[in-house]
Amino acid sequence: MSTDLEIARAATLKPIAEIAASLGVAADELEPYGHHIAKLSRKGLDRLAGQPQGRLILVTAINPTAAGEGKTTTTIGLADALNRIGRKTVVALREPSLGPVFGRKGGATGGGYAQVLPMDRINLHFTGDFHAISAAHNLLAAIIDNQLYWGGGAGLDPRKISWRRVVDMNDRALRKIAVALGDGKNGPTRETGFDITVASEVMAILCLADGSTDLIQRLARIVVGRNMAGHKVTAGDLEAGGAMGALLAEAILPNMVQTIEGTLAFVHGGPFANIAHGCNSVIATQAALRLGEFVVSEAGFGADLGAEKFLNIKCRSSGLAPSAAVVVATVRALKLQGGVPQDGLAPENVAAVEAGFANLARHIENLRGFGLPVLVAINSFTGDAPAEQAAIVRMCANLGVDAHVCTHWADGGAGAESLARAVAAVSDAQHDPAGALSFTYPLEMPLADKIRTVAQTIYRAADVNFSRAATRDLERFEAEGAGHLPICMARTPYSFSADETVFGAPSGFVLPVEEVRLSAGAGFVVALCGAVNTMPGLPRVPAANHIGLDAGGRIYGLS
Repeated sequence: MSTDLEIARAATLKPIAEIAASLGVAADELEPYGHHIAKLSRKGLDRLAGQPQGRLILVTAINPTAAGEGKTTTTIGLADALNRIGRKTVVALREPSLGPVFGRKGGATGGGYAQVLPMDRINLHFTGDFHAISAAHNLLAAIIDNQLYWGGGAGLDPRKISWRRVVDMNDRALRKIAVALGDGKNGPTRETGFDITVASEVMAILCLADGSTDLIQRLARIVVGRNMAGHKVTAGDLEAGGAMGALLAEAILPNMVQTIEGTLAFVHGGPFANIAHGCNSVIATQAALRLGEFVVSEAGFGADLGAEKFLNIKCRSSGLAPSAAVVVATVRALKLQGGVPQDGLAPENVAAVEAGFANLARHIENLRGFGLPVLVAINSFTGDAPAEQAAIVRMCANLGVDAHVCTHWADGGAGAESLARAVAAVSDAQHDPAGALSFTYPLEMPLADKIRTVAQTIYRAADVNFSRAATRDLERFEAEGAGHLPICMARTPYSFSADETVFGAPSGFVLPVEEVRLSAGAGFVVALCGAVNTMPGLPRVPAANHIGLDAGGRIYGLS
C-alpha cells in the first residue's frame, strides 16, 4: 500500500494559475510561489469583494482518538465529490503547524487520494505565514522588554506582563522560562514562557480580520500587561501595531493550492481548536465563497471544540453561516469510544460500536442545537466490518440523520459521491442559513455564565469550578468593558470533560477553569480548563525521528 507522500508525489499537478483561471481568477490577481502555490493578491480580493457568495458546508468530527477520524481527508474528498457531480466547489482548510508534523499527529493535508498538494511544502514552511506570525508576535515581546529596560512612558509593571513568546514547535521546556538574566544589565529579570504559534493571539487576529485595516486595529487592541497603577497596557500604547502589521502584509493574503483531482483549495490560518479558535481565515473563506457554488471547510478537533468556536466565534463575527454540517466518524474510533483498547480494534465488535455511538449522537444533538442540518460521513478503513458500518447507519437513521459510508481515502472524490449528493440536497433546501443559525449564548450574558453555558449545554457538565484567579480576572475584564466578548474554551480535545481518559459521552462532571486570558484584539476571552497546555510537548518517540532528506534532496517520512 502506498504512503500518503508516495501518492502525493505520483500525482500530476496543474499550474496553479490554470486551476485559478478555471474559476475566473486572472493571472495578474495571483502572487505565485513557484508553479503550484500562489497567494490571492489584494487586487483579486478587492475584485471578489462585491460578488455573491456560495454556500458553506462545515465538516467536523467526533472527539479525536488514536484510531484517527480523517476530518481533513473527508473535507477534501467531499469537495472533490461535489465537483464530480457538477457542483462548482472550493475547499477551505487550515495550515499545518510544525508542532504536530514533527510530533505525534502528523501533517494536515489529508490522506490517500483525498489530499491537497504539494503535500511536503504545505506541511513544512509553505508560504511562510506562520513564520511571519511568530515574528510579529515576538517583535511585540521584544518591544515590551525594551520598554522595561529603558523605562518607557507606558510604565509597564514587570510583574504583570501577560504577553509571552511563541515558536511553531512542540517544546515543553519553554513553557516556563526566565528572561533578562545578567545582574540587571539586560533589564528586570522576570518569569515568562512560550506558547506554540498557533495559540498566538496574532494568529487568531489574522484569521478573524476582514482586511488590512481591521488587522492593524485588532493588533493595536492586544493587551500585553498592566502599568504600575493596574491599568491595562496595549500594543497600541507601545506603538507596536504598525510594525507587526508590516510583518503580516503578505501573510494575510490567502494561499491557493489544489487537490489531487484539481479542486481549488484555500489553505490559510491556524489549527489547534483545543487551545485556540481552530478555524481557517475569514478572508480565505469569504474569497472561496465568491468563487464556488459550495465551499467545504473544516473546524479543528471534535465538534465540541472546533465547530462550537467556528459557530460562536467565527460565524458570529463575520456573518458566515453554514447551510449544513457533516460529522466524521470511523468504526475504529467509535470502538475506542465504546471502551475497546487500541490493540483490540481489529475484530468485528458491533456492540462496542453501539456503545461508542453515544459520542457521535451527542455531537449530532449539539449541532442541531445550532439550527444546522446534520449528516454523518463514515470514513471507511480497510478492515471495517460491513455489520459495524451498517450499525452506524442504522443508529443515525434512528436519530433522523443520513449517514454515508465514504471511501475517499482509497477512491478520491468518487468514494464520497453519495455524501456529496445528500449534502447538496440538504443545502439546496436551506434558503436562509444565517437566519436559522442559533448561538449557544447571547453576548450580553456575563462572561462566567457564558463559560458555564458552554460547559453545560455542549459538554453536559453539571457545573463549573472557577479558580480564585479566574473569578478575579473575569470580573476585571467585565469592569474594563470586555464583558460582551465570546468565549474560546481551551480544553483537552479527547473528551467532553477535562479528563482526556474519559471517553464516550460523560455528563454530570464539574469542569475546572484554572485560568482566563483576555484576547482583546482577537475579540474573545480564553478559558483554560483543567491541565491544558498552550505549549505542547513531543511524545516519547516523535515523528521527527523518522523524517529526513535523502541523497536526491527529497523529503521522506511525512504523513
